[in-house]
Amino acid sequence: MKLLDKVAFVTGAAQGMGQAIVRGFVAEGAKVVAVDLHQAALAESLADLGDKVLALACNVGDGASVADAMGQAEEHFGGLDILVNNAGVGGLDSFLETTDESWARVIGVNLGGTFLCCREGAKLMVKGGRKGAIINLSSTAALTGEGPSHYCASKAGVMGLTRSIARELAACGIRVNTLVPGPTNTPMMAGIPDDYMQALLKNVPLGRMCETDEIARVAVFLASEDASFMTGQNIAVNGGMAFI
Repeated sequence: MKLLDKVAFVTGAAQGMGQAIVRGFVAEGAKVVAVDLHQAALAESLADLGDKVLALACNVGDGASVADAMGQAEEHFGGLDILVNNAGVGGLDSFLETTDESWARVIGVNLGGTFLCCREGAKLMVKGGRKGAIINLSSTAALTGEGPSHYCASKAGVMGLTRSIARELAACGIRVNTLVPGPTNTPMMAGIPDDYMQALLKNVPLGRMCETDEIARVAVFLASEDASFMTGQNIAVNGGMAFI
C-alpha cells in the first residue's frame, strides 16, 4: 500500500474528484479527514469507509473554519501527512456580466481557500515534524483561457501559489504540486450546456471526458513516495487538450 498509515485532508470531498480521491487514498492505506460545506451529505456518501474517514463541515474560504477543521484532524488522527485542495466553484458568467460578488466568490473559494488550507495544513505538518505532500487542484482552463474569467484566473493563481510555496516549504520536507485536470465527469460539469460541452470535447485528442478515478490515481502517485523528488510541478491530466 502506497499510503499506509498516512493521514490525509481532502477538501470538496462529498462528490466528484474529491470523493474519488478519498476512496483512492483509503484503498492505499491512508486515514482521511474529508471536508465539505455539507457534512450530512458528506458523511452519507462516505459511510461505507467506516472509521478510516472523519467527515467534517468546513468552509475553505473562511480561515477560522479551516483552522478548526485542521485542529480536529490533529486531535482525531494525531497529525497530517497529505493535503489535497480540491474544493472549488465555477460559473458561466461572461466577463462583461461578472459581478463583484461573483468574482469575489470564485476567487475566494478557488484561490483563497487553497491558500488558507495550504497555510494551516503546512503549519500542522511542520508542527508534527512530518515530510508532507500538498496537492492543489487547478484546471486546464488556466492554460487555455477557455472558461469564465474568474474561474480561469483563480485556477491560474493556484499554479502560481503552488510554485511559490513549493520553494519555501522544501526546506521543511514538504512537497507541493498542482494536479491540472481537463474536462472531468463530475456533478459540476453536469450543468454545462451540451453544445458548449461538445465544443470543448472537440479539443481533447483522446476524445472523451476524464473519469474521477483517473484523477484519483494521479493524486495517489503525487502523495506517495513514488513522487518523492517532485515539487512545484503542474501535472496535466487532460487527454492532450493542452501541454504544460
